[in-house]
Amino acid sequence: MRVPMALQGVSVVELAGLAPGPFCGMVLADFGAQVVRVDRPGTRGDLSRMARGKRSLAVDLKQPRGAAVLRLLCARADVVLESFRPGVMEKLQLSPEILQRENPKLIYARLSGFGQSGRFSRVAGHDINYLALSGVLSRIGRSGEAPYAPLNLLADFGGGGLMCALGILMALFERTRSGKGQVVDANMVEGTAYLGSFLWKTQQTGLWGQPRGQNMLDGGAPFYATYRTADGGFMAVGALEPQFYELLLRGLGLKSDELPSQMSITDWPEMKKKFADIFAKKTKAEWCQIFDGTDACVTPVLTFEEVTHCGHHKDRGSFIIDSEQSVSPRPAPQLSNTPAVPSSERDPFVGEHTEEILKEFGFSQEEISQLKSDKIVESNKPRANL
Repeated sequence: MRVPMALQGVSVVELAGLAPGPFCGMVLADFGAQVVRVDRPGTRGDLSRMARGKRSLAVDLKQPRGAAVLRLLCARADVVLESFRPGVMEKLQLSPEILQRENPKLIYARLSGFGQSGRFSRVAGHDINYLALSGVLSRIGRSGEAPYAPLNLLADFGGGGLMCALGILMALFERTRSGKGQVVDANMVEGTAYLGSFLWKTQQTGLWGQPRGQNMLDGGAPFYATYRTADGGFMAVGALEPQFYELLLRGLGLKSDELPSQMSITDWPEMKKKFADIFAKKTKAEWCQIFDGTDACVTPVLTFEEVTHCGHHKDRGSFIIDSEQSVSPRPAPQLSNTPAVPSSERDPFVGEHTEEILKEFGFSQEEISQLKSDKIVESNKPRANL
């Protein structure tokens, strides 16, 4: 018997957008929510590849009758998720005021770059811009070099999609008490700044007292860095505590009484060079053998190709394979009673489920045929491979 998931019975209408919004919707779907992705007719699909577990309804929201279709869906949904620039939904007559008037229990989640208000709210931006405005980007980078963004993980997915999912869950929980929905104003700038709370709270301490790239956790310390191995791989070192640092030195064949103090900042550059020279003399596999089972906090930097073969990940089933043999991380965190059971099916085609979704929401076949004929909605059933 299939175990019920945490969000089973929660109905979500997700308006298709770029990476942060689809990720938020995928998190909800992975944990059991019924997510309908509303696509624009004529588009080629979810470019972010985060449509797992969702169904696709293609409808032209720029046409009044298309917007009316969405209003009918939202009248029966628990959550609507949109990631347009502020003002777009208002122009479509799909504002929170309109949708929540028809459905007072609706959670209206708005995921944007800069927020629904403020002087930057209506301008374009991407992860690196949100990261820059949050203040966090100024702390990331090597000494003497320009700041650099760590892919688009921090703002798009951490401060954006994941924070939005958290906001939705909190609003759903509060609704169990009040019976009312609310608006979730999630944005990448403030979400990223909030993720960086530790940086703000500790900026005047020894952790961040030096310029960028010269601190304990940003690549300045020799015992918190990555090192190239003889075969071109890399090892990650995080031996912060003295007892772990001692084990690191032992594994490297060094003696602490012959070296500067661990916290002698002026000696860090020379120690980094010394560590780099030693790591470069053995392969990644050899270093793994030396440090395996120790508390030296030394681990291999696994590539995407290597990560699925890691024994630890195999023990936990940390990665999953879908029907197209694509590998992806298993949803996190693990729940003991209602674990996520992510779909293994392929991503839906745009408009693949248009007819069945409309029927579920009370549209007759005649009404659906008329909407298709008038190009308000689009239906794209996959063709059988003969």
